[in-house]
Amino acid sequence: MNRTAGDPEAACERRGRPRSAAADTAIIEAVLRMIEDGASIAELSMERIAREAGVGKATVYRRWPGKSALMLDVMRSLEARCPKLDGDSVRDDLVALLEFLRLGGLAKRNSAVLRTVVSHVKAQPALWAEYHDTVIRDRHEALLAVLRRGRESGEIRTDHDIEAIADLFVGPMLARAILHEWKELPEGLAEDIVDMVLEGVRPKARAEVVG
Repeated sequence: MNRTAGDPEAACERRGRPRSAAADTAIIEAVLRMIEDGASIAELSMERIAREAGVGKATVYRRWPGKSALMLDVMRSLEARCPKLDGDSVRDDLVALLEFLRLGGLAKRNSAVLRTVVSHVKAQPALWAEYHDTVIRDRHEALLAVLRRGRESGEIRTDHDIEAIADLFVGPMLARAILHEWKELPEGLAEDIVDMVLEGVRPKARAEVVG
């Protein structure tokens, strides 16, 4: 027997149940907690995630079609907004961007999740592209904008690829935060990296011609 229009439950199913922000938070928090405790991606079944979050498995699947899509939102949940840059000093803006990365790397949860999830998401090209476009791109474009301003002001040389120069700034911080978690991220590291790299990417002074 088909349910009629007068059946409240059937009507609810037809309209689609509104998503509960509390359920979303509970599910993502459950994944974060398990990864932080050492669980691998393979160990995180949708059933286990639902059980840990205190929701039904159907609640999880209504929000995410599979584990990869859920992991993408887990990664997004850790991303803070890129810092606002003053635009007055190329050096200060570079320091602000690297300090933003340093503080993220200091958070045990951020580092654990990124190391665990990045490899999983990167194996899914479409998901990795979406994460890059919605999270990483803005941060990268902000860095490139600062470097272009440095070129215009004569503080950064123009004879090298700007993407390679960008990697020189962020590479050391990301390597410590994600690849070498045993290495410290001390206060002042952002300034040290920026000053060392700026020293190498400044335009070379022309040698004076002696007549």
